[in-house]
Amino acid sequence: MTEDTIARWEHFPHMADLGVRGYGRTPEKSFEQAAVALTAAIVDPAEVASLQPVPIVCAAPDLEVLFVDWLNALIYEMATRKMLFGRFEVKLDGTRLKATAWGEAVDRQRHQPAVEVKGATYTELRVTQEKDGSWIAQCVIDV
Repeated sequence: MTEDTIARWEHFPHMADLGVRGYGRTPEKSFEQAAVALTAAIVDPAEVASLQPVPIVCAAPDLEVLFVDWLNALIYEMATRKMLFGRFEVKLDGTRLKATAWGEAVDRQRHQPAVEVKGATYTELRVTQEKDGSWIAQCVIDV
């Protein structure tokens, strides 16, 4: 399998909230794809220009907590900078994450955000390697 056939994202239903799931050949790629799913809960990621890079650094005791911290760091940066992100690059060193998110300022008329994401939760949290070697990173986000 090539990275193109593995790397993807999806949403899954969860009562009043929404699940985000990323798939990739590596944990880094699954984190990147889940970040795209996070953006897709708000706006079409293809509509977000990659104009401004924003560095993000996180550390946690394990990959699952790190994944939630990663998404919450993105949510924080979106809220405080009034930005949307559409492209991501994640590097992991054990349970330390260094990433860059590229995006642009929210233009409410052009982007027409659908929801406000309040946070990533531990509900249905999973970061795991599948039998075929691919990785899945998922959790429920509070919208």
